[in-house]
Amino acid sequence: MDKSVIISIKGVQSTDNGQPEVIELVTEGKLLDCGDAGYTLTYQESQLTGLEGTLTTFQVEPGCITLLRVGEFNSQMVFQPGRRHFSMYEPHYGALSGGINTKKMHANLDERGGEIEIDYAIEIDHLVAGENMFHIDVREKQQLITQYRRQKWRRNGYSP
Repeated sequence: MDKSVIISIKGVQSTDNGQPEVIELVTEGKLLDCGDAGYTLTYQESQLTGLEGTLTTFQVEPGCITLLRVGEFNSQMVFQPGRRHFSMYEPHYGALSGGINTKKMHANLDERGGEIEIDYAIEIDHLVAGENMFHIDVREKQQLITQYRRQKWRRNGYSP
């Protein structure tokens, strides 16, 4: 069963050209428990990310995470520590391909949420084009609403 969640994403992208670029996003999404196969996390991209009209899905399996984007922008990235995977990215102006070399990957999800962290390099023609890191925090929507209400009650001198 899908569970409504709040997803906080922090991404850091570094290239040889200068300062790392940090992007932070908080959005609503869905978390699906797939049993022994792991978890699926989905959310709709927005105008803020520049990927409006795209559904992003993280398929979290033991030892492997796959990022799928379908809609206005299509891509698939497979993250598996110690392995290089070929990836396709299809923006409006044509298809691009490159390698994904996962340095570190950690996923700790359960039915209430959890976290995902992926540290990887994007390679084009076997040369590193950028270093990237995602940290994704997933929390049950109802749990966050309850915490917020308790904090508000305490600030106003009430006890829940």
